[in-house]
Amino acid sequence: MSDDWRHGGFGLYLHWPFCAAKCPYCDFNSHVAAAIDHDRWLRAYLAEIDRIGAETQGRVLNTVFFGGGTPSLMAPETVAAVIDRIRATWPTANDLEITLEANPTSIDAGKFRAFAQGGVTRLSMGMQAMDDDSLRRLGRMHSAAEGRAAFDIARAHFPRVSFDLIYARQGQGLDDWARELRGALSMAVDHFSLYQLTIEDGTAFGRLFAAGKLRDLPEDDLAADMYLKTQEICDAAGLPAYEVSNHARPGAECRHNLVYWRYGDYAGIGPGAHGRLTLGGVRHATEAPKAPADWLDRVERLGNGEMPREPLERQEQATEFLLFGLRLAEGIDPTRYERLSGQALPALALADLEAMGMIARDAGRIRATAQGRAVLNAVIRALMP
Repeated sequence: MSDDWRHGGFGLYLHWPFCAAKCPYCDFNSHVAAAIDHDRWLRAYLAEIDRIGAETQGRVLNTVFFGGGTPSLMAPETVAAVIDRIRATWPTANDLEITLEANPTSIDAGKFRAFAQGGVTRLSMGMQAMDDDSLRRLGRMHSAAEGRAAFDIARAHFPRVSFDLIYARQGQGLDDWARELRGALSMAVDHFSLYQLTIEDGTAFGRLFAAGKLRDLPEDDLAADMYLKTQEICDAAGLPAYEVSNHARPGAECRHNLVYWRYGDYAGIGPGAHGRLTLGGVRHATEAPKAPADWLDRVERLGNGEMPREPLERQEQATEFLLFGLRLAEGIDPTRYERLSGQALPALALADLEAMGMIARDAGRIRATAQGRAVLNAVIRALMP
């Protein structure tokens, strides 16, 4: 149990909470600020790296992810200094992956060379749509042309570049999405994160939807057809889904996200950052306060940006392992589930799901089929104790 995290590896997530503007669909922990003291934020990040590094000495670090917010708004010098401290704190994998999320505006793209020189190896771009009208509706600050230009710049500086697209948008038909996706594939992308638009409470879109003012959203059946068309087009292009919403050419998968989905350990640093850390043989859930000012205050005043840690019971760990692992095309090792839970997955439920074509069992693994991934929540519910 104490070494279970090694099956997934060890990663580090750093949250930059600031954006130039708040997108109407976004429910992430992001904030718009008139001024940011970059030196103060750097000192806080370095202090947290030192603190967590002392607890996890000797671990090999596999991945680093700068998420947000919009991390490309960080000063390149801040990013470089954080990476330098990380490398001085942990032994790192020979193929250490360091991802930074970026928006494809001209301001962000102008920093790409400096980020690469500072140690970033992979860029994840928030493209979201490929036409100007859709980008305006989504509250994005770049045009489609700026997005394509930023992608070309990123390709010149980073060995691996991914970008996000949102489908099932207002007024979007199945053929519209198919054309947009094929156009994106023509840009020689090797990794896509393709998400269906969801309307979240607490967002601008959520308020409009509740007031009956967010019209022309695709019906559920059309959104499901868009998901299936996504699989068909990406499979044909050699970018199969290795996770429910993520597609990649073989070898181009996001290694950091694989740490999550394979239920490894990861340290979370920054406002609202979550983590899973196994210490003293016990896996803990970690969380930081969401408000940037509160997080900074905890780091500076208490020397610890986290809220009190929560030890995870065996069944909680087994449930998380199931929730994350079945999202992956590779599926899960049922013996690992049994070690975590203390009991095997229910044989009758497995047999029923297999008979319905929702799961497959081969090579000692259990995986959701393409049909099963389309209704994954129902598959997981059937397997829960």
